[in-house]
Amino acid sequence: MSPPTSQKDAASSSHKGDYDAVRKDIAAILDQPGYDDGSAGPILVRLAWHASGTYDKETNTGGSNGAGMRYECEGGDPANAGLEHARLFLEPIKAKHPWITYADLWTLAGVVAVKEMGGPDVKWKPGRTDFVDDSKCPPRGRLPDGAQAADHLRHIFYRMGFNDQEIVALAGAHSLGRCHSDRSGFEGAWSVSPTRFSTQFYKLTKFKFEKKVWEGPVQYKNEDLGEELMMLPTDMALVEDPAFNKWVTKYAEDRDAFYDDFAAVFAKLIELGVERTDDYESAPPFSREAGEKKEQEAKAKM
Repeated sequence: MSPPTSQKDAASSSHKGDYDAVRKDIAAILDQPGYDDGSAGPILVRLAWHASGTYDKETNTGGSNGAGMRYECEGGDPANAGLEHARLFLEPIKAKHPWITYADLWTLAGVVAVKEMGGPDVKWKPGRTDFVDDSKCPPRGRLPDGAQAADHLRHIFYRMGFNDQEIVALAGAHSLGRCHSDRSGFEGAWSVSPTRFSTQFYKLTKFKFEKKVWEGPVQYKNEDLGEELMMLPTDMALVEDPAFNKWVTKYAEDRDAFYDDFAAVFAKLIELGVERTDDYESAPPFSREAGEKKEQEAKAKM
């Protein structure tokens, strides 16, 4: 049976714990001809990333537990602009499998998307719970700002417990997707194949990028491959900082090393903040009425 493609198509639930069925349904919704480059894959990776990247190791707050983006205080963070589309793509799957928590669904979707787009197998374990209110949502300002430099990257990622090598490995996901001026302010894709996981992000750093002249924020462009590709200031920092650049060079030359390291660090990222207890709370799926309302709101923004 084909998985649901809209809220109206959502059918009866599967049995609790059938994560293979959820994986198959996630893979089946990645093809989205009317969205971006025809795939929901990149934005599902971003959803898993942003749901996890709020972690603070000193206070043990934030991270992938809770699915706080269901609440305005986190979902409305400008750094999460556009992720309502990713959450909408997954809503029919949540309706079909209501036993899975949103926190597990969002992280699993990122793992499945990476693999389906040609990336490595990333280890994933269930057991995340969903917040019952917004009291445990992390404060805004914990996610990376693409307009900043190397010191900002280290501040953000060291706070989560990552090192320089891991920072560069995670950045390789910029081979996927594109920026939108009505979301982040930036515009354009990093690679010529934004729906395929690859080492292209690193390989492109050998080209000369220059500042783009436009009315938006500072970003960089290159047209050597016949189309305009972009880099953010934080991307350029990886090239300019010697400690970062040695890993950029390694991953540009060694695909297997990048795939292995990315799989390890992405698995680490989506485990941040997870405390598995006997109290396993799964938030109910949106009602059909609420889901259709959100669908219309998101479509109006596409």
